[in-house]
Amino acid sequence: MKVKMILPALTEAKSPFWRPIKYSLFPPLGLATLAAFLSPEDEVELVDDHVERLTTCDTPDIVVIQVYITNAYRAYALADQYRAKGCYVVLGGLHVTALPDEGAPHADSIFIGPGEQTFPQFLLDFRAGRPRPRYSSTNGRTIHGLPPVRRDLIKRERYLVPNSIVVTRGCPQHCDFCYKDAFFAGGRSFYTQRVDEALAEIERLPGRHLYFLDDHLLGDRRFAEGLFEGMRGMGRLFQGAATVDSILRGDLIERAAEAGLRSLFVGFETFDPENLRTSNKKQNLARDYAEVARRLSSLGIMINGSFVFGMDEDGTDVFSRTVDWAVDHGITTSTFHIQTPYPGTRLYQRLAAAGRITSHDWDRYDTRHVVYRPARLSPEALKAGYDRAYRDFYGWPNIARAAAVHSSAKHRAKHFFYAAGWKKFEPLWDLCIKARQLGAMTPLLEAVLSRVTQQRPSTTAPSGMINSA
Repeated sequence: MKVKMILPALTEAKSPFWRPIKYSLFPPLGLATLAAFLSPEDEVELVDDHVERLTTCDTPDIVVIQVYITNAYRAYALADQYRAKGCYVVLGGLHVTALPDEGAPHADSIFIGPGEQTFPQFLLDFRAGRPRPRYSSTNGRTIHGLPPVRRDLIKRERYLVPNSIVVTRGCPQHCDFCYKDAFFAGGRSFYTQRVDEALAEIERLPGRHLYFLDDHLLGDRRFAEGLFEGMRGMGRLFQGAATVDSILRGDLIERAAEAGLRSLFVGFETFDPENLRTSNKKQNLARDYAEVARRLSSLGIMINGSFVFGMDEDGTDVFSRTVDWAVDHGITTSTFHIQTPYPGTRLYQRLAAAGRITSHDWDRYDTRHVVYRPARLSPEALKAGYDRAYRDFYGWPNIARAAAVHSSAKHRAKHFFYAAGWKKFEPLWDLCIKARQLGAMTPLLEAVLSRVTQQRPSTTAPSGMINSA
């Protein structure tokens, strides 16, 4: 049986003139995970449309397409093209789960929710000649005992971070704006691998650098403790994501640093308590954001701070206040977002009920465009402030100011080169992508992520509570 698995790309990722590095960071692990359920006799091809040329002149028996909101139109077009040739097309992913009735006309079968339980059942049904039109993941979700990810299908040389890994599913938090919450509806919303299986997957990966793509690596303390204990002595350098409250609670972040954590994505999102309450981001309420920055910095961990603009309490000053706080507290990189009401989320339901959704063009649902009516800002002011925040934060003076916050010369240097390398040398990234030489950048990335001697945390009085920025 011939199976083709496709991750469709956005138009800008296919431009011959400019290839943003963000589309060449991570391979499509979700598809590679599902490929592991195929028989050894099956012929399977995995195509990431972001990093390679996709041809459609073939006629596989099954075409599996992963759909997220900003590639939905291209995904549907590809699905229609293959179906017209008689191929059996299946669609799954976040967008299909959120809007199954939209995706169903373009597929022979659709998958709702995570596919580790439903895809094996589909394969049994397909081989028996009776596949169902819809497969829904609800009860019995687990990632214990999964077959090893088919990393042999991944073209490692085309990614900056080929050693990406996922050891949990979902998140224990339930923020109203989160696209993932709808994906895990109807069953367990957060669950982990067994520690020994996660460590075995890590052992399979060459080199030193890893990137945990988990939404919340610290979400299950017992699992995280076992994972970090098992990773001690491996000599790994890794990056991941965690919540504000998990960084402040107990000593788990210290254990992570000892195991090799060098950079962390942190969802600060907003400084306004009312914004936090209305978005159900209660894990950030009454938390000292400044203490998060101090604690991570004292451990030599660089911070990628996530911030959302356009929540209902945001006024025209939110952009400068956010940038100033991030710079003053040594945030290494910042990811700014325009609030985006993804279909299937409670945020979308609330704004739709109020008649505030202004666009259903899914290509614009990329957190860079305004697709709703903000409460206290005009759409034009929101977009302009978002663009200005990026320019200001990544301006040379602010990169230098933020780097100077750290107490050691090595951490200051690491911060400066990591932030500058990410945003100031995009032509170099474009050249590496076109020359297929991203792998040559790995030693440089590992050098920047090398360990900083741990500093003693500051004993000054806490400042920077969520009301103060």
